[in-house]
Amino acid sequence: MPFSGLEYADPKKKGNLIGKILLAAALTALCIIMLKQSPSFNTTNVFSKHEEGVTHVLVTGGAGYIGSHAALRLLKDKYRVTIVDNLSRGNLGAVKVLQELFPEPGRLQFIYADLGDAKAVNKIFSENAFDAVIHFAAVAYVGESTLDPLKYYHNITSNTLVVLESMAAKGVKTLIYSSTCATYGEPEKMPITEETPQVPINPYGKAKKMAEDIILDFSKNSDMGVMILRYFNVIGSDPEGRLGEAPRPELRNHGRISGACFDAARGIINGLKVKGTDYSTADGTCVRDYIDVNDLVDAHVKALERAKPSKVGIYNVGTGKGRSVKDFVEACKKATAADIKVDFEPRRPGDYAEVYSDPTKIRRELNWTATHTDLQESLGIAWRWQKAHRDGYGST
Repeated sequence: MPFSGLEYADPKKKGNLIGKILLAAALTALCIIMLKQSPSFNTTNVFSKHEEGVTHVLVTGGAGYIGSHAALRLLKDKYRVTIVDNLSRGNLGAVKVLQELFPEPGRLQFIYADLGDAKAVNKIFSENAFDAVIHFAAVAYVGESTLDPLKYYHNITSNTLVVLESMAAKGVKTLIYSSTCATYGEPEKMPITEETPQVPINPYGKAKKMAEDIILDFSKNSDMGVMILRYFNVIGSDPEGRLGEAPRPELRNHGRISGACFDAARGIINGLKVKGTDYSTADGTCVRDYIDVNDLVDAHVKALERAKPSKVGIYNVGTGKGRSVKDFVEACKKATAADIKVDFEPRRPGDYAEVYSDPTKIRRELNWTATHTDLQESLGIAWRWQKAHRDGYGST
């Protein structure tokens, strides 16, 4: 007679339970086999292996203004693209646009990471088979760099070292480095050639030059192919209206003059502030070489195509023509059809009077020439995107 509250196992029931478990395991195994045999099933991440005929490019800062336009061009040209961005200055909305344009598996992936985190960067390089790196990621406002120089040395110089170390450790053989004309400082004569002495006068330019020096020192005993592009003031956007420039509101005071013009045209700010009218130029305002973002991206792609092992190429990327800030403002007024109020203020710390390029070398060696040189037209294209995206990538 059994004790109260206790039951004894029925051998038949136990046998039925084991049978059901074995049947379930067999069916699971069969499903896995069938899935593996399915053409749509792939247990290997295509980004983690090299593929003949496919060039896999890591685009750091690919959610930013220039980086996203570069990623778009690379994807159109059939490259495989990985974007790494911490979104401190970039826009996830730009990445989503690219994902919608190129939804096919193996074309584009986005990784949220900070290049200052060496462990995270090493993991990214360990898990992906990159053929080349285009290093855009950087904070890039001259005025801000004078207020917070340590941020710039860390974000630009230190982070470039982290990327370079991971490239060396994993044998990635091509680096296209996005540098700046700010490394030249305020040269004694114009136009600027690649031989012009580099004497930067603000932390942004100094940090970029330090990063260049690190890359050049490393390249002396490496078979890595290196291209350094020093470019000038970037304007414009995608002619088809898919991408544009959308800086964070808190950075507007440090941003590009084109953004300030558009904000004034839209009434977001009460007019445009031109900083400095006593420079030694024709009209007293700064003179700059304005390069359309589509031309700039084309230069990066040509540099990628022409990069060779153990070789270093250094190129200025500009139109070769300087335009004053006053000329720029007049072109912006015409492009936006807005009566923009202009206030003239004292100089901004760290600015220089006149900078424009001599693009002879890049034209000769990379067969590159700026083709979008109509200032009003480039601003008009950018303005159309701004009007259609009043809240940046948060609206359509």
